[in-house]
Amino acid sequence: MASSAEELSKELSLGSVRDSLIRQEDSIVFALIERSRFPFNPKAYRRSEDCGGVSPAKLFVREAEAAHAKVGRYQNPEENPFFPDDLPSPMLPPYDYPQIFHPASASVCVNKHIWDMYFNEFLPLFACKGDDGNYAATVAADLVCLQALSRRIHYGKHVAEVKFREAPEAYSPLIRARDTNGLMKLLTFEKVEEMVKKRVAKKAKVFGQNVHLEDKADGDEGKCKIDPSLVSRLYADWVMPLTKHVEVEYLLRRLD
Repeated sequence: MASSAEELSKELSLGSVRDSLIRQEDSIVFALIERSRFPFNPKAYRRSEDCGGVSPAKLFVREAEAAHAKVGRYQNPEENPFFPDDLPSPMLPPYDYPQIFHPASASVCVNKHIWDMYFNEFLPLFACKGDDGNYAATVAADLVCLQALSRRIHYGKHVAEVKFREAPEAYSPLIRARDTNGLMKLLTFEKVEEMVKKRVAKKAKVFGQNVHLEDKADGDEGKCKIDPSLVSRLYADWVMPLTKHVEVEYLLRRLD
């Protein structure tokens, strides 16, 4: 009789992957809405002797990941820590996760790029200027954003695996030739990407509205907590390109 892991592995399909990616859009938008409560708070990202010579943000993420590791979060192949070195061993019994990926997939991780993108490129555009001193809540919101973005981008491994399974004859020659441009072209569907950009912008507009049960004179009904165009740009400039990068890197290892 097949194990539950094997049964789950067989359920992998473009439809299931697509559904998961759409749900993850919700998680990212809601995480950004929560982060928008706070201004940029630049001191949260500067090195501090009080934090052992690192920034409060780095300290918080590193310590949070250590706690998550103790309960086995990073035994899940879908989870990728930003600070993988010296994580504590899990204290709970291991869960039998489905073996969906090729073993070499563990070496595919772009969290450094996600970290740099989020703090150095996106956040200065997204967060309003200012410093309210609420650094603890700010970096806690950052952690949720980082984890949601990392999970979404590394879900490219699922995309690559299911596409390879459906058309190994199309991908195998490109993989053997190490043809990254050919793989990228095969993985790119511009119409789908345009649809995704429009959908996340609409979600940002709908989820981020101020809603009142009574008429309000201040006229903020329908105003957005976050700029939908920035969420669309996040996907266009970073999320989708990094996802495809993960897909290509995964495929290059698929025949090892």
